[in-house]
Formats: sequence, structure tokens, C-alpha cells
Amino acid sequence: MHEKGLSRPPGRIIYEVTIQAVGSLNTIRQREPVIIFFSNLRKAVDAITAELALNNWPPRVNYTAVYRGVKQREFYSCDFDVAGTRVFRIKVVPRVLNPALPRLGIDENPVR
Repeated sequence: MHEKGLSRPPGRIIYEVTIQAVGSLNTIRQREPVIIFFSNLRKAVDAITAELALNNWPPRVNYTAVYRGVKQREFYSCDFDVAGTRVFRIKVVPRVLNPALPRLGIDENPVR
């Protein structure tokens, strides 16, 4: 994770943002999760906060909270509710784009 001191595994880090309907309202109105990828954590958080503001949701997501969650737990998650009933969850997870290929568990050929 290339931003501000996060350790960086081989390959480039992208951020997967998932918005998933949760709770009892999901049984009434079935919705598939929405998954979006961002190349930069700041852009991901800015997009989330803009969309929340546009749809009159409280500004409960901020860059510092997302950064800390990703750094400490390798993900960030925040649930949104109305009158005590959960409506949706936002989750941010760093992913490696083009990871180094593993050896696939294949040993060297013993016959020469």
C-alpha cells in the first residue's frame, strides 16, 4: 500500500470499495452489492463522502478512519442505519493488482 507508510507487497495496490445492502430491509428489496475499484485511497474516500452527502447520509466516513482501518485490520467497514435498522455497509479493502506469480506448488523435475 503505497500511501503514507503502509507496507507495500509486490504489485500495485488498488482499493476495492463495496456497498452492500444489509439488515432486514435487504429481504424486502434485494440488491446486489456494488463493487468499485480506485487506484488511490484518497480518491476512494472522496467518492464515498461525495455520494453520501449527495444522498443525505451522515458524513461518518473520513480519510483518517479509512486509512487507520486499512493499516491496522487490512480493511475498513462502516454500517449505516435508519431508526436502528441497518441499511447498508461500506467496506474498503486494499487489493494487489498483478501480484507476483506463485510457484503453484510444483516441484522441480527430479529426472535430468
